[in-house]
Amino acid sequence: MGEPAITGKTPLLMALAAYRFPHGDAMSNRLLQLARSATPPGGVTLVVNDWPEDGTCPPTAPDLPPGVRLITLPRRRIGGGVLGRWLHRRTRPLRMVAALRRAGVRRRELTGVYLPLGLWDLLTWAVLRVVVPCPVTVDVLERHDPAQFPRGRLTPYFIRHRWSSFLAGRLAGRIIAISEALERHFVRRGRPTLLVPPQVDCADYPDPAPPSLDDGLRLLYAGSAGPKDQLAVVLAGIRGLPAADRSRVHLVIAGISRDQADSLSDLGDLTLGDLDDQVSFLGRVPRERVLAELRRSHFSVLVRPSAGYAQAGFPSKVPESLAAGCPVLLNHTSDLARYVVDGREGIVLAGPTEVDVRDGLARALALRDADWWAMSHAARERAYCFDYRAWTPVVSGFVCAVDRGTGTSARLDSSASLSRRSAG
Repeated sequence: MGEPAITGKTPLLMALAAYRFPHGDAMSNRLLQLARSATPPGGVTLVVNDWPEDGTCPPTAPDLPPGVRLITLPRRRIGGGVLGRWLHRRTRPLRMVAALRRAGVRRRELTGVYLPLGLWDLLTWAVLRVVVPCPVTVDVLERHDPAQFPRGRLTPYFIRHRWSSFLAGRLAGRIIAISEALERHFVRRGRPTLLVPPQVDCADYPDPAPPSLDDGLRLLYAGSAGPKDQLAVVLAGIRGLPAADRSRVHLVIAGISRDQADSLSDLGDLTLGDLDDQVSFLGRVPRERVLAELRRSHFSVLVRPSAGYAQAGFPSKVPESLAAGCPVLLNHTSDLARYVVDGREGIVLAGPTEVDVRDGLARALALRDADWWAMSHAARERAYCFDYRAWTPVVSGFVCAVDRGTGTSARLDSSASLSRRSAG
């Protein structure tokens, strides 16, 4: 009710996805906030989503914000084996276009189309080039390194990723890049490029309510660490504290269970030993639980090496933590130095080693409650740099623009914290 009717005069964008949209994972959240910022006033973004075959089911009544509508593609029938699954994925762009026709949307009504890099291939490019009359924008969130994978450059996922990136740099109408490193990469390849860091809706986050620091330091890691985030270094840093300080630290890990730590993180054959009572694994939890954990944590923790992939990406957990008023304890990678100042929005580690983590934790343990609340307030103010409302004019203008030239770059100057008024 109150949704704008889709007419020939309504700005209409199409977003393609293959995730647990709208609230299932980090990619879904990226797509949701990008849809909100890309939709011009009075316009509609139609998300055409191919729900992943991961054992989960799409919600019957998804909670969508005004201006965003959803078409979920029919699920594949059981059977077909490996070949059937491969064909189902390869025909995705054709099935998406067919779903658009069934919804009564004519291709000439589209004013913008965008999709993530993971869905960008030659068939998708060819179908969209024939079907849609407007430029296609590809959202690029990462650039993997061979060292991230056991088989290096021979890993099929790595090959597909680099191939998609190669095609985006030559065939995409324009690029949205999540970091300055990726922005420079695609500008050099002649693509009109817009830098858009991870976005949040600051209104989603309640006021923080952690216990007093006198009762101990509560840390949170939320996400699937995979090969990116160094949880083992965090545990080693905690273990390096003097016994009296170590006993005051509690780490909550949300996103993986203790049984999954070996395969989904760098913890390997996990033996907590003297930290057994101080580390809690929550496993995979809904977004509401993550927000609740952020609300009662003193710091979220993130340690990454100074590798190429860490410079190219931008961890979405940082804006989310800032929006929750939970300062961050991290080392600077990617563009994080633009947003997190040591002692203001968080504690910045000197590097990614266990000694650096230990020293950062010692500083956190020395804080008074008043110091922490000042840091929490600064974190929430900084988060308005990432609020989707602040990005709407530039993102919608970029995605819907007829022509932006070649090899140009556009960005919103968000190096300083935006005020509540500018975000609203």
